[in-house]
Amino acid sequence: MSEAALEEVSVLSSIYCGEGEFQLLQQSAQDGLLVQINSTALGSGRDTSLLFHLHSSYPSCPPDISVSSTALSRTQCHNIRQKLLDQAAALPPEPMVHQLVEWFQQCVEVKEEQSRGEEEGTERWTAVLSLDHIRSRNRYIGLLERWSQQLQLTVILLLGRHILVILQGTRPGIKEFCHLLKTVKVDVDSSGKKCKERMMKVLIETPLSCSYEHSLQRFEVKDYKMLPELNAAFQELHMTDLYEQILPSLGDSTAHR
Repeated sequence: MSEAALEEVSVLSSIYCGEGEFQLLQQSAQDGLLVQINSTALGSGRDTSLLFHLHSSYPSCPPDISVSSTALSRTQCHNIRQKLLDQAAALPPEPMVHQLVEWFQQCVEVKEEQSRGEEEGTERWTAVLSLDHIRSRNRYIGLLERWSQQLQLTVILLLGRHILVILQGTRPGIKEFCHLLKTVKVDVDSSGKKCKERMMKVLIETPLSCSYEHSLQRFEVKDYKMLPELNAAFQELHMTDLYEQILPSLGDSTAHR
């Protein structure tokens, strides 16, 4: 058994020092070392254990690896094991257990991030935006309608003392809509030059309430004159609670009373 292997085991026991994180299951000059590192050390939030068999010739040859888990299927455990073995075979002949554990942890974190991204990509959201001005009305509205179709968003444009946009759709779609508003020349300034919507503000962004579902059309433009009419528009869309939340941002908290 090499000095490098024994030193690595000592280091691993110091790194994974939490209760139940590290176990030295076997130590034999003939059979080598058997090391188990459990999920609490991996930060994956899953009941997963990695078992490393360090042969007497290790690290000249890579370790055998086993993966067991109550949270993963046999196929998933098999795939993880094979990837770890491939990774070990590609590394230089030097102590590698900690490196393999870190590699596994990074893979888990990436997959969990991807999973969160997929969930975010399907969950529906509602957002209310405030625009600074619309001078070139036909061009501006035409662009908003085109983006609503491209991003599969429901868009309600409320034109009056305050210019508001109600969006309904996936969060990535809403984010892209806001990005387009600030990067595409959608309007003209006071001198008639094309300009971007740099003053756009997101007043509220929230997961879509069931009460809002099916209450909107794909694209609609509503004109109003006074705040009571704006309030009525939100009531018609069953979004009175959103109206109450954004009202302080409009600077007219008492004007509707």
